[in-house]
Amino acid sequence: MGLALPTLLIGLLAACYPSHPMSTFDTSGPVAESQVELFYVILWVGLAVFLLVTGAILYAGIKYRRRPGQGDPEQIHGHTRLEVAWTIAPALILLAVAVPSIITIFDNANSPVTPEEGGLAVLATGHQWWFEFEYPDHGVVTANELHIPVGEPVNVDLASVDVIHSFWIPKIAGKVDMIPNNDNKLWIQADEAGEFFGQCAEFCGVSHANMRFKVIAEPRAQFEAWLEAQAQDALQPSDPLAREGEALFQSREAGCFACHTIRGSARAKGTKGPNLTHFAGRRDFAGSILENTQENLIKWLEDPCDMKPGNIMCTDAGVYNGTLTPLTEPQISALVAYLRSLE
Repeated sequence: MGLALPTLLIGLLAACYPSHPMSTFDTSGPVAESQVELFYVILWVGLAVFLLVTGAILYAGIKYRRRPGQGDPEQIHGHTRLEVAWTIAPALILLAVAVPSIITIFDNANSPVTPEEGGLAVLATGHQWWFEFEYPDHGVVTANELHIPVGEPVNVDLASVDVIHSFWIPKIAGKVDMIPNNDNKLWIQADEAGEFFGQCAEFCGVSHANMRFKVIAEPRAQFEAWLEAQAQDALQPSDPLAREGEALFQSREAGCFACHTIRGSARAKGTKGPNLTHFAGRRDFAGSILENTQENLIKWLEDPCDMKPGNIMCTDAGVYNGTLTPLTEPQISALVAYLRSLE
């Protein structure tokens, strides 16, 4: 028991350490910065109220404590000035907190450069358990990686196809819910180039903790080059093993084409799973929980149920739910070769 309190305090302090990749205190954009400033206003006001109230309780408890030989204290009723004071004081405190809160809410709700004014627009859609990102003005659809230009406002429309999710990039913007049939929006901006971690912040099922994404903030020239590359159709593989994997991907034997889109493909036009047109160019996959390496991809195709419980491949793909013959080792090798050719 003696170690319980120090351990708890260490854990709390570690969770708030600014250099942590999910810390909200090391801000990298104006939205997150305004939110952390509001947090500090509420924190210090709350701390002041706590100290005053606690101090008053301690003072009253010590000064007016029952002493030996004392009888019952004088019975009084009401104190108009005191009652007026403790009604006005909390109202003023709430007003002091409400004003910056309302200003922050409106600043974060209204983009400085809307899509109508030429701002970048992105549609973010939550799925169990992965994020889809669409750039409607550029014909680009990707998964689990949100690329944005540095120093520019990005307008993000939020939607969900199944249950309530929550879009959260701790260092760039606070969380906003993704609600089915009730779309939300926010705007974000990264003030420096880099890779930022995102996470679903609303419990949404068995793999909620495995529903992650990354924000890649890069200079405008690099972002434009990425957009241009992503808008292209997938290249036809030249490697024989990769061509074998392409045929298997589009066959009823594996059935991958029914859930995934590969732009330029004759059959792969499914929208139930992530768009895989440029899969090999992504840093991670499976809801951004696995690094995009050959070894991880083999493990994923062998047993996605073990790698990420409840995921859509595990439950709906015939080769994993028992309605089709399971993939063989040579078939997995061919599919891996094909997917890794999709630059």
